[in-house]
Amino acid sequence: MIKDRLSVSNNQLFITVFAGITGVAGSYAVAGYTRQFIVAPIDALVVRLTPGLLVAFVIENIGEGGHVLHIALSMCLAVGLLGGAALFGIYVAEQLTQSTLGIVLAGGLAWSVTVAITGNPALAVGAAAPVLVFTALGVESGTVIEQSPTRRQVLASAAAFVGVTVGVGRFNGTSEDNTITNPVSRAVEDKFQQATIQTLDINGDIPGLVSEIGGFYNVDIAEFDPEVSADDWSMTITGEVSDDVTVDYNELTAMPTEHRYVTLRCVGEDLNGKKMDTAIWTGTPIKSLLEEADPDGTCDCAMLRAEDDYFVQFPTDALENAFLAWEMNGQPLPQSHGHPVRALVPGHWGETNVKWLSEIELLEEEMDGYWEQRGWHGTGPVNTVAKLWSTITLDSGNIELAGHAYAGTRGIKRVEVSVDGGSTWEDAELSEPIPGDDVWRQWRHEFNPNGDASHDVIVRAVDGKGDLQPEEQSDSYPSGATGWVQQTVTR
Repeated sequence: MIKDRLSVSNNQLFITVFAGITGVAGSYAVAGYTRQFIVAPIDALVVRLTPGLLVAFVIENIGEGGHVLHIALSMCLAVGLLGGAALFGIYVAEQLTQSTLGIVLAGGLAWSVTVAITGNPALAVGAAAPVLVFTALGVESGTVIEQSPTRRQVLASAAAFVGVTVGVGRFNGTSEDNTITNPVSRAVEDKFQQATIQTLDINGDIPGLVSEIGGFYNVDIAEFDPEVSADDWSMTITGEVSDDVTVDYNELTAMPTEHRYVTLRCVGEDLNGKKMDTAIWTGTPIKSLLEEADPDGTCDCAMLRAEDDYFVQFPTDALENAFLAWEMNGQPLPQSHGHPVRALVPGHWGETNVKWLSEIELLEEEMDGYWEQRGWHGTGPVNTVAKLWSTITLDSGNIELAGHAYAGTRGIKRVEVSVDGGSTWEDAELSEPIPGDDVWRQWRHEFNPNGDASHDVIVRAVDGKGDLQPEEQSDSYPSGATGWVQQTVTR
């Protein structure tokens, strides 16, 4: 008798796990991979509550794989919550003569939990329905043993349900980047042409002077991007100002427009990482809107806030040349790059160029931004770096080295290359600078290996002020990676 009872309990626990899994799958089926998916708000909470030191460790040692970890944790939490609703329903049903009440309670609890998490009562049905069904299976397995489903049957049913709902979720998902392709304006086309003309003839596979949108690196604090339409977007300048100023998308895009080459580099990347790209951004300067608001705070600082609850503090001086961008390479901003409007602040790390911008708050006193609260050192300026992204042995037998160099608004004066471990140095060939205050340059260097099997290559940059890139290497935390890039190159 005890053995039979234990077997029933194990079977019910098995079913409740699949109730949680199919509940999550059901939510995905109706919401897609969007912020209405039950996992999305849980993931945002996990990200907010993760200690800063742990975040730094994950960024430095795991990189983008860190997203997989916190999504997996969030998935498990969602499965646990919905499975717990099923288990509660089964428990209630066992204590009562009317098992229907337990089943209904499980479905209602799963629905309520999902509504509380996502705020969407209609889509919460997608999570609640499979929980209700699997609770009924669990109740049956505890009361009518000879007719109860086997684990294999439950597993097959759950797998089929998950398979169908994943397919439906992909169809219903609305979190994909906008795929509308607009005709490129003549001004942007001219900038593309100029960048193409000034791109070096490099044999290796590295970006030109303008990166393709699909290849442009992308890093966010969470997995699920805000979904904001241009029609619904507005931004307010508030706080310590004479008058709040609010501008909507149509008003912003009707203001004087500029097209700028701007480079972004990720503060969390490795020294020779590839999270650095350049695009042609279309938008308007922030300065006129700030002047209209007439800031009167005493700290001369502002907090930029985003739709995903991200926030970054800047001195107002840094915003003098800042930019509100709504196009990237002649197309509307992709969702993953801040659609419909993002900020670009020259010379600062990519992480501080706030996407999905919703508010600029002028402050009375300084406050820590999102990353400063987690131990990182503020908003910039970006460190000077020369990247070694390509090593190719040419048909002539010579070796071609190539990459990009970037120093924020300081610009790049030259790139120096050593192929003997630093004993001697030569200037690399540099691309002509494309117009802009915050752009990279390509570099290329070809040398004869003279029959040697390997060479200790070092590259370093000198910025526009004449300052040499620091030699000492440091990790990305807390102020961005620094040091000379070194690599052993073999024929």
